[in-house]
Amino acid sequence: MNGTGIADIENNRTWEDLAIRSTVNAENALMSGFTAWRDAGGMAAGLQRAIDEGLVVGPRIYPSGAFIGPSGSHADFRALTTPNETLYGPTTNVGRLGMSLTADGIHQIKAAARQNMMQGATQIKIMSSGGVVSQFDPWQLDAYSAEEIRAAVEVADAYHTYVMSHAYSKKSIMRCLENGVKTIEHGFMFDGEIAKKMEEVGAYMTTNMQAFSPALGQVSAISASPASARKAASAQEAFKDYVKNVKKYRPKLGFQSDCVGMPTACNAQTDHQIYLGARFFGNHYYLKALTSVNGEILKLSGEVRDPYPEGKLGVVEEGAYADLLLVDGNPLKDITLIGGNEKWFDAEPRPLGKGIDTMRIIMKDGVIYKNTL
Repeated sequence: MNGTGIADIENNRTWEDLAIRSTVNAENALMSGFTAWRDAGGMAAGLQRAIDEGLVVGPRIYPSGAFIGPSGSHADFRALTTPNETLYGPTTNVGRLGMSLTADGIHQIKAAARQNMMQGATQIKIMSSGGVVSQFDPWQLDAYSAEEIRAAVEVADAYHTYVMSHAYSKKSIMRCLENGVKTIEHGFMFDGEIAKKMEEVGAYMTTNMQAFSPALGQVSAISASPASARKAASAQEAFKDYVKNVKKYRPKLGFQSDCVGMPTACNAQTDHQIYLGARFFGNHYYLKALTSVNGEILKLSGEVRDPYPEGKLGVVEEGAYADLLLVDGNPLKDITLIGGNEKWFDAEPRPLGKGIDTMRIIMKDGVIYKNTL
């Protein structure tokens, strides 16, 4: 999702723009130390194939295909006057490009999920609550019913994989966990009850820590829209107990970047997020989120859908994939050694493709992509 914002992707970008930019994003991700990456919506199976064929440099990709949500939800990119996509066919740019699918009701959700599986998705992404940067939905929206969530899970189960869900509100999070969703994305209203349910069902959570940054309002997708700015302000107030609750209950937390944009902007956002996660929860806990926990999350796709089934990810042990970062220093003591940055928008831009100076070796699957020793 590499426009400057939702409106830019919808109105200004052709498939060529988005495809070429994605190759730049892919190389930049690998050179920032990410050897495997779950794309949380927006196709990417073609990019995955190009990387695996050696045509493009980048991490392993676990694509979700188009994210799925109901009309008027966080997956609905229409203009206000555009007809309903589920009634009149793909009427948005992201719909035509297969980046987002509007699906209302059990039958349409199953059709959308099966379409994604056919096109190479390794897991299904649904939008079960509202969001901040989308046009029609309050973040408090509980967008999908229990029956609709189970419909997506039923398709994922048939393919021996899982469902991940965008979920903000507690009601939405609990509804997802009670109906088979395995990873909660964002999960800002996490509390003790949610922690207990996550442990009971073996679920994971990933959260974009920059949501708790004072600089959040400077994100272009938020600052350009008064409605989104108001939603962001109310969300930050509602989510104020998140950090305290994660410290208390220590869930299986993975790392995610949640960046819409080009690599320079995403570098700054990701680096700031690494800094915030380590500051909030400690370097060790957040290094686990970046490595071993994320490796477990990727492997939830199961032996049938996992495009890389031969070894483990996120660990250094015999039989695992030979992915290795050699860092000049100890990130358990200094998170800046792997990119963590207290600054966000005022950070000095990192040169694209060069990576982080203190990350001296980057190896993926036994191949060295960077060596500055």
